[in-house]
Amino acid sequence: MQIKRSLGEFLFDHANVLFLLGLMLVTLYPLVHVLFASVSAPSRLISHQGLLLLPLGFELGSYGLVFKNPMIVRGYLNTMIIVLAGTTTNLVMTSLGAYVLSRRDVLWKKLMMMVIVFTMFFSGGIIPTYLLVRNLEMTNTLYALFIPTAISTYNLIIMRTAFMGVPYSLEESARIDGAKDFTILFRIMIPLSLPVIAVMVLFYGVGHWNSWFSAMIYLRKRELYPLQLILREILISSDTTQMMTDVGGMDKEPVGQTVKYATIIVATLPVLSIYPFLQKYFVKGIMIGALKG
Repeated sequence: MQIKRSLGEFLFDHANVLFLLGLMLVTLYPLVHVLFASVSAPSRLISHQGLLLLPLGFELGSYGLVFKNPMIVRGYLNTMIIVLAGTTTNLVMTSLGAYVLSRRDVLWKKLMMMVIVFTMFFSGGIIPTYLLVRNLEMTNTLYALFIPTAISTYNLIIMRTAFMGVPYSLEESARIDGAKDFTILFRIMIPLSLPVIAVMVLFYGVGHWNSWFSAMIYLRKRELYPLQLILREILISSDTTQMMTDVGGMDKEPVGQTVKYATIIVATLPVLSIYPFLQKYFVKGIMIGALKG
């Protein structure tokens, strides 16, 4: 049976489609512009004005210059260490906290939740946090970039709500069979909450990948800089001289522009590559964690 639609419904649906298409183009164009600029001929790019809808020629020399820069390679390695170690630490700590707060018989559970939620609205600030990290002797170490932020309150609440949605009868059955809390957590709760775990990996991993402010505060050794802090220096200070050693007699200003765009692509591509594999869990995980328990 075909439902007859009024003229207003027809116009509303098509207006929504046009609006979303326009929003998609506005969101996508900056990335496309950076991609096309990174593979364009430097001399043609520097003289181009207006929208960039196609690459101006095709050259990959800027990517070669990017990967010849030892700071970029070192920054990549540091960022991968931070993402892997930080995300693992975040998942373990958040899972442990969420499990405890989701149990029925935990003493002072409501009081602990009130204290935890309080931190979402009030914090000590940058200076006390820096003093704490310094007194713990974590400055100039990669630990300072993920240990102080081991648990996100928002993510803790999402995971706690997901654990509360697991049927209590499964826990009772496991305890009758002799299972302890760690067994219940890692063999029942986490396997049944994989969509939420995938969302946590996405939230924490992207957060660590994009983070640069903490590194700017806590790190003084350049060999410990993550990729995003190096990218910030290149874009803000417009300093690409370390990558210009192999350009010969070419004009370094046009080449420097393509190098900046290539650096942005190199720093962004890993997240763009991983997101499609986790995107299918994203909405489901958020919805599971958003239900009030």
